[in-house]
Amino acid sequence: MGDELTIDDLNSLPESEARAEFERCCGSSRWTARMCESLPFRDAEAVFAAARGVFRELDREDWLEAFAHHPRIGDVASLREKFAATAAWAQDEQRGAAAAPEPALAALAEENRAYAEKFGYIFIVCATGKSVDQMLGLLRARIVNDEERELAIAAEEQVKITRIRLEKLLEARA
Repeated sequence: MGDELTIDDLNSLPESEARAEFERCCGSSRWTARMCESLPFRDAEAVFAAARGVFRELDREDWLEAFAHHPRIGDVASLREKFAATAAWAQDEQRGAAAAPEPALAALAEENRAYAEKFGYIFIVCATGKSVDQMLGLLRARIVNDEERELAIAAEEQVKITRIRLEKLLEARA
């Protein structure tokens, strides 16, 4: 399959292919399984509604699994190697980091390490439209959170990222 699907294309995919397409949007195996179970969809809004509904069912382990499918913000090597299936989307989402000066990227990398040490997962932010300075500011503001609050914020960021990726998948611009 190409980068975009129509609803009819998505609805007609064998389950293994539908699962692969949903995995490009969110790395939680429970989320992808439930999205496959929700097929067929009448339109893009039905896909988005199902995604929101499934997100409410996820738990900490599901979120951590989803987070593990993201490269660190600004980690170009990771984008190319580990995340080939979503690299183009992630590069587009992280455009603000790609154009950043080296000192800003170094600060972002250091703060990312500190965040991962504290929380046990990478910093998750919907990077679309954000500059490296904005992302660095968000990271610094969120690193002081307690574990429960930060997981809730990171999960909400994952929801935003997944919605954008579903829109890209379906050529929907809601």
